[in-house]
Amino acid sequence: MIRVSLAALLSHWRRNLLQLFALLAGLALATALWSGVQAINGEARASYDAAAATLGEGRYDQLVPRQGDALPVETYVSLRRAGWRVTPIVEGRLGDVRVIGFDPVTAPAGFGGLEATAALAPGDTGAAKGLFGTADTARRLEGLAPVTVTRGVAPGVAVGDIGVVLGLLDRDGLSRLLVLPEQPIGRPPLEKVAPELRLRASQQTADIAQLTDSFHLNLTAFGFLSFAVGLFIVHSTIGLAFEQRRGVVRTMRALGVPLRVVIGVTCAEMLALALLGGALGIVLGYALASVLLPDVAATLRGLYGAQVSGTLALRPEWWLSGMALALIGTAAALSRSLWQIARMPILASARPRAWAMSGAAGLRGQALAALVLLVAAAILGLVAEGLVAGFALLACLLIGAALALPVVLSRVLALIEARSHGPILSWFWADTRQQLSGLSLALMALLLAVSANIGVSTMVSSFRLTFVSFLDQRLAPELYVEVDTAAQGAALDAYLRGQGLEVLPLYSVAEEVAGLPAQVFGVRVGPTYRDSWAFLDAGDAPWDAVAAGEAVVVNEQLARRADLWVGDRVTLAPGVSRPIAGVVGDYGNPRGQVVLSEPFFATLYPEVRPLRFGVRTQDPDALRRAIEAELGVPQSAMTDQAVIKRASLDVFERTFLVTGALNVLTLGVAGFAILMSLLTLADMRVPQLAPVWALGLTRRRLGWLELARAVVLALCVFLCALPLGLALAWVLLSIVNVAAFGWQLPMFLFPVDYARLGLYAALAALVAAAWPAFRLMRTPAGQLLKVFSHER
Repeated sequence: MIRVSLAALLSHWRRNLLQLFALLAGLALATALWSGVQAINGEARASYDAAAATLGEGRYDQLVPRQGDALPVETYVSLRRAGWRVTPIVEGRLGDVRVIGFDPVTAPAGFGGLEATAALAPGDTGAAKGLFGTADTARRLEGLAPVTVTRGVAPGVAVGDIGVVLGLLDRDGLSRLLVLPEQPIGRPPLEKVAPELRLRASQQTADIAQLTDSFHLNLTAFGFLSFAVGLFIVHSTIGLAFEQRRGVVRTMRALGVPLRVVIGVTCAEMLALALLGGALGIVLGYALASVLLPDVAATLRGLYGAQVSGTLALRPEWWLSGMALALIGTAAALSRSLWQIARMPILASARPRAWAMSGAAGLRGQALAALVLLVAAAILGLVAEGLVAGFALLACLLIGAALALPVVLSRVLALIEARSHGPILSWFWADTRQQLSGLSLALMALLLAVSANIGVSTMVSSFRLTFVSFLDQRLAPELYVEVDTAAQGAALDAYLRGQGLEVLPLYSVAEEVAGLPAQVFGVRVGPTYRDSWAFLDAGDAPWDAVAAGEAVVVNEQLARRADLWVGDRVTLAPGVSRPIAGVVGDYGNPRGQVVLSEPFFATLYPEVRPLRFGVRTQDPDALRRAIEAELGVPQSAMTDQAVIKRASLDVFERTFLVTGALNVLTLGVAGFAILMSLLTLADMRVPQLAPVWALGLTRRRLGWLELARAVVLALCVFLCALPLGLALAWVLLSIVNVAAFGWQLPMFLFPVDYARLGLYAALAALVAAAWPAFRLMRTPAGQLLKVFSHER
């Protein structure tokens, strides 16, 4: 009985290959978008873990030079003799690869990667002749240095014995010293042994994984949204397939097949299809991730300095999650149909449109669920703080709007129908309203795709306008010069001021402010800062207070995370605090900043000298040549404003490239959902269209009406998606972005872009409806006449 029942159910797919394709394609697309995003996230996190194991960054205190970027070996020897347990690190670049040298004798266990540490164990003289890195690193260093391919080393990094690395870099100084956790009691203070060094606490070193969590969370959210859009295809296809198979189910039940057997073989059938569609999706997801991974890696490198491997590994965590979601999604789509089978009487499915009427009976419950979710979204919008609350708000908003869409469209179409004149128009609107039950899921998918496009494009375009304006303010100096030593910096400053130019030296030091890692900057307050910097909030004459050393300026990130605003005092050193005179926007930077005047900074950090200078000049090229001729500063140490701005904008473009690609994919999947729904509805609609054709409407005109119906529904969905997309943009800018990055963007509106997106949505629906409409125009008259030979 089970085998025969399963064969009867499977025969439906042999007769309806297009539906089978729609089901498998929906599963594959949904799984591909999700698993592709998870593959990218998994590769990035694996790279972060490898970097943490390789470099030890964020885990150990470090001793770094107060001035310059090198410390002599003698200083290291003095610290060891004084009882300090430190290990030397030398760092540099060979080509575009970061090279790290360490001492395997004094380094902590596992530093540099487990395999590299084992290979560089004392006594293994053969291994100590080269470097260790990934296969990609070995390829990039080919001809420059021998590299042993190993696991556990960060991408873009090669590690080796410190002596080997010093020889490859042609250097004789160290970069920094790692301070081991266990130190002897009674060691002399650092100021007595090595006053030229300063201690950088471990918590002041940026944790890349924490900095990038928000980026990956955003990717995951859009991946899940894409999965949901694809799942609408699955839900719609399964529902239509069960409606078409109601006669088969009725016959099986009438012949005595128990209900549990019908449900069991149905579940087995869908399990097999879900496994097949999920497997196809994982293959597609791997291909999608391979295409997008280089741009994600470039984004993370530009924003956070995080190195991510450019190659993709087949990691169980992402393909298993993709397969699990494919099974869960299929089960969710199947549950409603199984519930209808279990609840409906045996002969009820013989009635015309019985399953559709059963679905329409739940419209009131759907409207109630939508109302509850939208009310929850409104409450969260008033009280939500943090990423979790922000994404909960997004989920309630999007799901509630999607559930409300069929209810809203049904009421709108009923109102239009009531005001229509003429039999054709009245039939058109009534028929459109009747089709909502079959098209509702595809229209929900289109709603989510269009609203996501509106929300993200508003966020990106708002960011673009704000970021460009921000760059114009911050990159006011026409030329930037970087020198190697404090003596060069003093000579450059004196020379430029002698030329009557405004010079903006930049002092900086990494410190902990208000319990948070931050950068403390010293600036020379002058016309540029007074005229160029725009404050989000400020007291009276903020720059006057800063110049007098009586106040400081902080960026928005620090103000929000430390809950400090204008007028609050911030502690800069033991017993030293100043009020905040102003808060500035600092877009694109995840770290806190405090800005002091040059004299005040010098009192706190007298040993720090500026090595970077901004210069206001009318002729940057002539000034570059003069600085090179007079002071011997090479051209490579000087950068004009246009180059920095172009590089910054390039990082910005790459940042949202992946999000834009996902938006395009979700819109394409929504169009595909409409196409599959219309195609699967086409055969079911023949009995409804035949009487209209018999009354005088030609097949060509019916086809054009089908096209018009698709466009009208798409435009209605777009009108519903517009306020939803703007609400989505507001949540992203005002809640999610603040929680993720610490700064809030102003929201701008872009009507032309929205109108263009509305045309795209209508075009997607038109293209999707073209094939079913063409098939209707080509339907033989005999097939329409056959309708009247049946009892329907």
